[in-house]
This record gives sequence, structure tokens and C-alpha cells, in this order.
Amino acid sequence: MRIAAFILTLILLQVFTFGLGRSLQWLFAPFTGRKTHRWLMAGAYLLTNGLIAGIFTALFFQTAHWAFRAMAFWMVALLFAAYAALATFVLYLLLRKFMAQPPLSRALRVFAPLFFIGLAAFAVFNAYVPTVRHASVTINKKMAKPLRIGMASDMHFGVLFGARQMDKLAGIMAQEKVDIILLPGDLMDDNVDAYLKENMRPHLEKLRAPLGVYATLGNHDLFGHQAEIRREVEKAGITVLANEAVEKHGLLLVGRNDEMDTKRPPADEILRGKNTGLPVLLMDHRPTSIDAHAKLPVDIQVSGHVHNGQVAPANFIVAALYDLAYGYKQQGNGHYFVSSGYGFWGVPTRLGSRSEVWIIDVEGK
Repeated sequence: MRIAAFILTLILLQVFTFGLGRSLQWLFAPFTGRKTHRWLMAGAYLLTNGLIAGIFTALFFQTAHWAFRAMAFWMVALLFAAYAALATFVLYLLLRKFMAQPPLSRALRVFAPLFFIGLAAFAVFNAYVPTVRHASVTINKKMAKPLRIGMASDMHFGVLFGARQMDKLAGIMAQEKVDIILLPGDLMDDNVDAYLKENMRPHLEKLRAPLGVYATLGNHDLFGHQAEIRREVEKAGITVLANEAVEKHGLLLVGRNDEMDTKRPPADEILRGKNTGLPVLLMDHRPTSIDAHAKLPVDIQVSGHVHNGQVAPANFIVAALYDLAYGYKQQGNGHYFVSSGYGFWGVPTRLGSRSEVWIIDVEGK
């Protein structure tokens, strides 16, 4: 399955690269000749396949993180170029009966790069300017008083998403007056190098709530640096629950590592012997076990990982792959939330998704 997906990705990269080459040839046609056209196409293919070769080389030298990031930037550029070409073609179909060919061609050659730039700017805005989503649920257990949960997943704190976004997240949680903060994984972008280099700890320490801040580990926290990530996050005053449950403030708080942790136990094992008569709040990075958890005394589950695809049309793909790829649903006695994430992976762009924080108001029966 993975090999088939890899081969399909390589084929799509070649197809999109051809589309980019043709778009560049059309864009510069009034100013260039055939020789330049050939160089434009060759340059596009050289860049795409050079980056692919760079990934294999980087894997050998253990610098794959940066190679994958560079490839991700290029893939998004190819996709946005395809969107710009499609929008330009549609505009051509709409206007060709009303405008003469020469002025229409000139107008479209201005429109295409402006559309690309506007789309890229909109995608960056979606990545860095979070929205706050609210939900209210009633659980089938008694509670002494209502609870307001602040939830943010997939922060990916690192080089491109750091101290300023930490301050913004802390400000949102303070403004919303949350009682407790849950962070269901992908706290860091693979390691703590940028976190330490840029001294982000004072900014992460601003993230506070009366009942505490709790987190679990996502797949990007488990790429060999989980011990350092957990240590630095806990230094900032955040309690990391890695395949464990704790009873605090009349709540049973549960954290389950991402499935990359091959030793993680199932949720029912983590809950065994615990007081599940209390409201059970579960952080589980991937939303892949909802059917199993719906049979357990789990009242609220918060997840992330999927990023709602991050860049369209991937949102449609993940919607087909996951029973709940984004949003909220109730199943059994439980309420399940999957966030598109506060941060991003790879490229600071979001299209068809947006950086977000969830505020969940919980009442008892």
C-alpha cells in the first residue's frame, strides 16, 4: 500500500510539473522563443526530480527533515500553480465571447500570477491566524459544575511556528477563560532544536489554566526525541500523560500516545482499575479508535493529526479515510472532537482548513 502510494505520488509530481512547465511557457510566450520554452519545461522537471533525489540523499545523511520540507514547499507551489491555471482557463471561457483575443490574453497573463500570489497569501493567513470554534455538550454523568475545556492539537512548534504563536495561544485561552487545557499531540515539529535555540520556554509557560494544562504525544513527538520533548514540555509546567490516566479535580484525565508508540496499551487497559464514574477526558492523537472508545466509559475525546487535510484537495481524501476526519460527533455516550490543528506541518499554508482552537463547554446530567 505504501509503495503504491509512493509510486502514485511520483507520477502525480511529474504530471503537475508538466502542467507548471506548460503554464510558464504560456505566461512568457510573448517574450520568449522556442528555445526558452524548452528550458522552462526542463527547469521545472529538473527542480522536481532534483528535490526527489535530494530526499533519498538526505535519508542517507540523516537530514531528511529539511529535504521533506523543501519538497513540501515545491508540491504546494505545483498545486497552487495548477489552481491558478484552472482559474485562468475558466475565466477565459467566460470572457472569450466578450473580449477580443489580444487584450484578453494580456489580461489573463496578469490575472494568472496575481491569482497564484493571492491564493498563497490566503493560505498563509489560514495557517497563522487562528479561529476559535465553540461547542457545548452534556455528558451522562454528574458534575459539580460546568467545565470549559480549551483544546489545541498539532502545534508543531519549531522553526516556522514558534514563540509568537505560543503567546497567541496563551492569549486565546486566557480570553476564553478556560478551566483546563488539553493538547492532544504533535507538540513539537519532530525535535526541540528550534525550541531551545530560540528560548521558547518562557512563552510556552504562559499557557495556563486553573485546573492545569495536559498533553499527550503525537507521531511528530515520537521520531526519536520523545524524551527531550517530554522533558522540555514538563519544564514549562505542562503535564504529559503518555499512556496513563490521573485523577485530578474530580476528573479522570487520560493521555494515549500516537500509534507510532508500538508499546502503547489500548484505552481499556489504561482505564482498568480507574474511577471511571468520574467524567473521563481522553486525549488520543489519531482519531482511529473512536468505535472502540465508544464502548468504553469515555465522555470526551479530543484528537488531531489529520489537519483536515491542511491543503485542499487533501481534505476530501482524509474525509474518505477517516470515520471522523474533522469536527464533532456523538457516538455511544461519548463526544468526539477532531481538530484541524493549531499549527501546520511542513509548509505554512492551509487551504480548505484553518488554524484553530476549540472551546468545549461541558455540563453534567
